[in-house]
Amino acid sequence: MHNPPHPGITLKVLYLDNMGLTVTQTAENLGVSRKTLSQITNGHAGISPQMAILLSQAFPNTTPQLWLNMQQQYDLWHAQQKPLPTIAPFTAIIAHRV
Repeated sequence: MHNPPHPGITLKVLYLDNMGLTVTQTAENLGVSRKTLSQITNGHAGISPQMAILLSQAFPNTTPQLWLNMQQQYDLWHAQQKPLPTIAPFTAIIAHRV
């Protein structure tokens, strides 16, 4: 998996910019604060399930699952970039004890 873009950046570039919408207009239509939407479109906040539902209503060719999948892919990729301890699979632990 490559470094996926933050879903807020995708929202800004593919939807707001292409449709000539401002963050203020879009926030008003969604019923959220301009600050909330700005944080999302600048990649500083994630897309919640509630926001995914709102976005899918505002942009009919999308679904809540689409927005949540983008967020999950972004989060997972970034989590995988951090070092984690090596963990033995349970099958190895059980086999060793027998």
